[in-house]
Amino acid sequence: MNDWKRRLDKLSRDPLLTPALLALAALGIGLLSLWFAVMDNHTAMFLSYFKNPYIIILNLLPPLFLTLLLYFLTGRAWISYGVTAAAVVGLSVVNYYKLTFRNDPVMFEDLLLIKEAGNMAGKYKLFLNRSIVTALFLILLGGVFLFFAARAGTDCRPRLICTLLLLMVALPLRVLYTDLDLYINKTANVGLINSWSATQAYTSKGFLYPFLYSIQEAADAPPGSYDAERAATILSSYTDVDIPENQKVDIIAIQLEAYNDFSRFGALELSPLVYEEFHKLEAEGYSGNLVTNIFAGGTVDTERSFLTGYSRLGSFRSPTNSYVRYFKNQGYTTEGSHPCYAWFYNRTNINENLGFDNYYFLENYYGALNNNEIAGDKILFPEIIRLYEEHKASSDAPYFSFNVTYQGHGPYDTDYAWLGDGFVVDNGQYTQEELNLMNNYFGSIQDTNDALKNFFDSYRASSDPVVIIMFGDHNPWMGDNNSIYNLLGIDLDLSTQTGFMNYYATRYLIWANDAAKEALGNSFQGTGTDIGPYFLMDQVFRLCGWEGSAYMQAQDQLMDRVGVMSQSTYLYLEHGVLTDTLAPDNLELVRQFNGVQYYSRKHFTG
Repeated sequence: MNDWKRRLDKLSRDPLLTPALLALAALGIGLLSLWFAVMDNHTAMFLSYFKNPYIIILNLLPPLFLTLLLYFLTGRAWISYGVTAAAVVGLSVVNYYKLTFRNDPVMFEDLLLIKEAGNMAGKYKLFLNRSIVTALFLILLGGVFLFFAARAGTDCRPRLICTLLLLMVALPLRVLYTDLDLYINKTANVGLINSWSATQAYTSKGFLYPFLYSIQEAADAPPGSYDAERAATILSSYTDVDIPENQKVDIIAIQLEAYNDFSRFGALELSPLVYEEFHKLEAEGYSGNLVTNIFAGGTVDTERSFLTGYSRLGSFRSPTNSYVRYFKNQGYTTEGSHPCYAWFYNRTNINENLGFDNYYFLENYYGALNNNEIAGDKILFPEIIRLYEEHKASSDAPYFSFNVTYQGHGPYDTDYAWLGDGFVVDNGQYTQEELNLMNNYFGSIQDTNDALKNFFDSYRASSDPVVIIMFGDHNPWMGDNNSIYNLLGIDLDLSTQTGFMNYYATRYLIWANDAAKEALGNSFQGTGTDIGPYFLMDQVFRLCGWEGSAYMQAQDQLMDRVGVMSQSTYLYLEHGVLTDTLAPDNLELVRQFNGVQYYSRKHFTG
């Protein structure tokens, strides 16, 4: 027996066996992390990781590196194992909880939001399930095993050399956690997920790898020549101005998916019915061009620019200053609808961070109205009215509603015209596939406009004062390589003002019923200037005669001079003229604005 003890003791002190056992234990930690990396279709997703060597290697390298580094620094296997297990598995379990409660993974930026994380944790009841208990048991078992079986002592000099060698190997490998092609293409694992879901796309790559990749996204570098003190001084020179009680009209905003008025291009002959109702609404209201940053996709850029007044958007992973919060602080109930999935663009979490009291998605509302399918506008618009009327019947609070449609989302079928034909006049020059695509798009537009007629009629007859804001988020996809735009001869040359506007501009409409016109003393009619979505709420407040938040007041002067600051092209509309070179005084205003909006994004005031 003593002989066996001596042999085991000698083996446990073997200078090669100890790091080998430690490395195996570290790989076990990495596998536990992968087990907690995903919620949906759990076992199948876990097994899918092993089909892509990049995913396995990139998720197992971090615990292996950290464990060996700590061992060479401390000379104690069980300590290095314990610290690594606590850090890696602890973070992985936190990620597991966050996925469970919010369908939102832990990203590096979340580590910088300790206060918000504490507030979130307080809202949920943590639990221990079989997986978590088993993981804790395995970690404890591994620690005990290493304490007795991996006890090799090593002098400081060899450990220092090994530390330096490890760092020399690891430092060049850091590029693996910043490489875009590797992240998007080589670690693609889409067989079991919906690739449109940011959460599922993240978890499809494991946890440690996408977590480390997210470090670069957390940087959110300030704009050039940013001076926080100066930005704070500018912002503090204004104060939020309350909306007068007798002017707190209800506000309803609708962002229309891929909606634009193609009749203004003069490029094709359409049935007069396609835009008839829309043109009637424009004649009744105040309308203009909304110059977005996006084309054929990227809806939330326009959406969140409108809701915040920011031209440069952050991640919105924590509570953020916004116009929604301004309305909320003014006593408004803030809610809205999007008849698509709550996880799409992570709206379920981000809308809460922007200040919405309630938001209605497919999962919690619209699915029940449409056989668990995404609802079109003829379901959505009446429900917006119904939610409004329910609010008015139960509360005296003013109402702010922001809604995002899904109808009109591309791509558009080229094989069959689902709504029939005749929306586009066939001049004999189009193929059947081209006609099908255009009829599907413009048929959807006419269907939306018909639904809008009934929607506006409801508020036109209301004695409650209501202002409605409506705008398109971006131009539609029209065939690969913009084939339909090219076919119709629509100029998309971004080096010219015409091409730039054709590419990025949609339409906005600000409309008020008679009760709102009387309450606010404005006709709400006319032609507006070309503006970016970050200035649209400012335009609404001007028509209402409201001064608004301190942030809104700080950007007033800039809107009058530089109405568009394209984040896609770095071009500007200065007094309505496209340019890449601003006058010195306007350039200074833009720099001030960039500093103020960055400061506002980073300093939440509630």
